[in-house]
Amino acid sequence: MTGQSVLFYVQHLLGIGHLARASRISQALVQDGYDVTMVTGGLPVKGFPPATVRHVALPPVVSADAGFSGLADMHGNPVDEAFKDQRRAKLLDTLATLKPDIVLIEAFPFGRRQMRFELLPFLKAIHATKPRPRVYSSVRDILQARAKPGRDEESVALLNTWFDGVLVHGHPDFVRLDETFPLAGAIQDKIIYTGLVAAPKTQAGKTDIFDIVVSAGGGAVGANLVEAATGAAQRLPQSLRWCLIAGPNMPQLDYDRIVQSLGSNVELHRFREDFRDLLKAAELSVSQAGYNTVGDVLEAGCRSVVVPFTSGGETEQQVRADRLVLRGLARSIHETDLDADRLADEITHALALSKPKGHGIDLGGASRTAAILGPGGLVDQL
Repeated sequence: MTGQSVLFYVQHLLGIGHLARASRISQALVQDGYDVTMVTGGLPVKGFPPATVRHVALPPVVSADAGFSGLADMHGNPVDEAFKDQRRAKLLDTLATLKPDIVLIEAFPFGRRQMRFELLPFLKAIHATKPRPRVYSSVRDILQARAKPGRDEESVALLNTWFDGVLVHGHPDFVRLDETFPLAGAIQDKIIYTGLVAAPKTQAGKTDIFDIVVSAGGGAVGANLVEAATGAAQRLPQSLRWCLIAGPNMPQLDYDRIVQSLGSNVELHRFREDFRDLLKAAELSVSQAGYNTVGDVLEAGCRSVVVPFTSGGETEQQVRADRLVLRGLARSIHETDLDADRLADEITHALALSKPKGHGIDLGGASRTAAILGPGGLVDQL
């Protein structure tokens, strides 16, 4: 039992993957005796963070579009300086009130540059605090490719100025940070791999049985995948039972349109709390290639077809999908090639394969993060 206090800043803008991963880490920290407060800045999502974690919600912002070109409030209006001032003041007040021993900042400075208006003052305030909290960047295993020159150099400068370390939530045998962050060598002494952050195992209980589980992550950009699945279900044997999970952020118009095309062997849900149990019982998962969903699929050990999200120049999910295919753990369809016929073909091929017998990828990143941050953990060696 550490007794240390942790402030964990998380800003999700489009999907819910960042929030889900941070919540899993926070839960593991609580179980290891840390006093954890998550500070979130996106739209509320049921179940995140877990009830065991103290929660401070900043006035929410979202990405103005799929390309992350700007910030909007929960009503879709561009945020102004007064709105930013309100968020920044609440964040700084939370820091002053909590006086944490450790601060975790999700994604920044590798991502979330849109939030510099509050994160740079936040980092300066942390360093002015006596005694100063330890500060770590909490980042997924695969980073988004940077098109603009100088961005990687800026990240290195920020890390060397403000951060004590970088917690990379990945397994280096699957993908290393230097494969998607070319300047990783300049911060090598700060990098610690934790393993992938998968959800904790659950006790097997009674759950519905579906042959094929289709999930669209948060759902904000998942309508095409779910619609293709409804078409594929019509083309494949009607004896197959399907569960389609649209996600909490799928626009209602898209959801309502999909409802009209469902066959008798297909169910559509916004959210399933037993999602991971459904995967364990299923023959096949169809999903995007987001960090958390892939972790759930690997944990479940079912066959997989992935359609990585690549709109707006996104590269992270394609890299993950390619690694899964290379290891024989999934079949992949490029987003631009997705339609009902192609998906039905890939599902047919995947179902003809044996279920994966093992993957060798470390999924214990949540509990290992807690151990790393504790007294005598790896951070003491940095």
